[in-house]
Amino acid sequence: MKELKIAGTTILPGEFKEIDINIARLPSHTIIDTPIYVSRGFEDGPVLGLIAGMHGDEINGMEIVRRILDGGLHQPKRGTVICMPIINMYGFLNYSRDVPDGKDINRSFPGTRNGSLASRVAYHLMHDVIPFIDYGIDFHTGGAMRANYPQVRALLTDEKNIELAEAFHAPFTLNSPFRPNSLRKEASRKGKYIIVYEGGESLRFDQNAIKEGIAGTLRLMKHLNMIDEAPLPDVENKVIWSSTWIRAKNAGLFQTNVYCGQLVQKDEWVGTITDPFGEFKEKVITPVTGYVVGLNNIPVINAGDALMHIGMDNVCKLDNFGD
Repeated sequence: MKELKIAGTTILPGEFKEIDINIARLPSHTIIDTPIYVSRGFEDGPVLGLIAGMHGDEINGMEIVRRILDGGLHQPKRGTVICMPIINMYGFLNYSRDVPDGKDINRSFPGTRNGSLASRVAYHLMHDVIPFIDYGIDFHTGGAMRANYPQVRALLTDEKNIELAEAFHAPFTLNSPFRPNSLRKEASRKGKYIIVYEGGESLRFDQNAIKEGIAGTLRLMKHLNMIDEAPLPDVENKVIWSSTWIRAKNAGLFQTNVYCGQLVQKDEWVGTITDPFGEFKEKVITPVTGYVVGLNNIPVINAGDALMHIGMDNVCKLDNFGD
């Protein structure tokens, strides 16, 4: 087996090691490290990165990786699993999506050693971890009190991404082009395949999203021949090629009639906007047929706010993709 050396630390076959990657230091002189946990099997196989906490308030992904570690599920028979429960330690400590300078780490790749704080975190990830992985799952959560139904996002014009998404088998798979300066895009430049898992809402545990995230990870590990057993999927995986947001036409108080994951029909009444003073009541009507893959949970809304994310009902089973 080849030698594996990450951030200056050698991990031998069958070993488990915790490695602290120093990112920076707080004004108080407190050192900020990003811990990563590396588990190697005794046999050759791929290297899979489990990456969470890119946004510090997205705790469902952190809990998925934590439970994988806690349950010993990170120990493969073949290959290597690299667990990174919290990338953005700054945001985690401050209940924030971003780092203290307001920048988004996932819009700062590939990063620079002497750049902004977000850029430095991205730089360390791109140089200390990404070169050593073959595949990755980047765990995310809906932001700003918007819940995402469990879903994988990947660029489905690529055969390998199709394969990984099919193996994970989330309830939904969304075709998702690369975003500029994102981890997924920059990793692809290095020949690495990373899919994004979205589930739940920021700063709230969503047990269904956590369960689906763990099960999907194990199914992917089995597909990559890293382990021998994994949970069978209990839902159909639906592939969604396009989606749209329903936005508020007026400010007021929003109440939904539907739930995340539900199929809604074009022209269906899906919610109501009222004002606090009883002066108007407005029905929210969906302009398309599709699945509610994201839902706003904030009652107080302004004109233009996103109310729900609808995945168009031009769906197919992933194993029929391209037929």
